[in-house]
Amino acid sequence: MEILQIVGLGIVATVLVIVLKSHRPDIALLLSIITGVVIFLIVAGKLSSIIELLNGIAAKANIDTSYLSTLLKIVGIAYIVEFGAEICKDAGEGAIASKIELAGKVAIIFLAVPIITSLLDLIIKVMP
Repeated sequence: MEILQIVGLGIVATVLVIVLKSHRPDIALLLSIITGVVIFLIVAGKLSSIIELLNGIAAKANIDTSYLSTLLKIVGIAYIVEFGAEICKDAGEGAIASKIELAGKVAIIFLAVPIITSLLDLIIKVMP
């Protein structure tokens, strides 16, 4: 099972980071970032099959693919922002992490505006 490998990698990296933090905090932070990137790359391979599945479902349901594309972008932004903010928090930079999270929220709202607008148009058309 791949999840056991990911969890094992995370635990080993965590122990190494804790040991290194007292002697070489710069290397500990670098190890933490590299571990996060490696785990993200392992998981990213699984995302392509999920995207293909969702595209197939959207095609069967006659859903505009631009909506699905926008939703996938929003989910991607959320994951990337969380990843970046957690790295900043690990480095002790909570203020920068907060700004990254704010930027992510603004980007998500910006992407969601067309979907919200079309939803409101649909509601207005349905109402007498």
